[in-house]
Amino acid sequence: MSPDNEVIERSVLEPAVFETVYARHATSVYRYVAQRLGDHAAEDVMSETFLVAFDRRSAYDVTVPSARPWLLGIATRLMHKHARLEAIAWKGVSAELAAQITPDFIEQAGARIDAARLTRRLAKALRRLPEVDRDTLLLYAWGDLDYVSIADAMHVPIGTVRSRLNRARRKLRRAAVLTSTEQETDHGRADAAPQHA
Repeated sequence: MSPDNEVIERSVLEPAVFETVYARHATSVYRYVAQRLGDHAAEDVMSETFLVAFDRRSAYDVTVPSARPWLLGIATRLMHKHARLEAIAWKGVSAELAAQITPDFIEQAGARIDAARLTRRLAKALRRLPEVDRDTLLLYAWGDLDYVSIADAMHVPIGTVRSRLNRARRKLRRAAVLTSTEQETDHGRADAAPQHA
């Protein structure tokens, strides 16, 4: 089986062979976009990603064997067109998680409150990250790319990827730390012991 770079190079003269690149990477591009924007936008962005890639295939760097970083980089840039949808999706994270929680014992209410609070804090921190830091983090976490591939996808040096990930992780860690006023052991109950008998 030919690596992506050979397939893309061949597709310049034989356009039909580009379908091989689509077959290999459509699922991972779709999954990455769906995690960021939701299923409703993933199909459109994925399709547009491959249209852009097909149009730009003659400019592909044939020294890079895998087209995955290139494709995820294109998808990331296209998602900026859908920034409004992404913001709505992040706001919906808390509501979606809350809807998935089933009623259980009252002793677990405190843990749910803390989890919901943490989810809101992390979602807010993710929204506040600079766009390039968020893109870098999500290419790493959801795109499953290594540092070198992220650098290729974003057209930046690997040191920039490292510093962006470090900065994003630091901000998310800070957001995850509950302040002393938020840390409650009894969650406002007068008696912390279970109330069932």
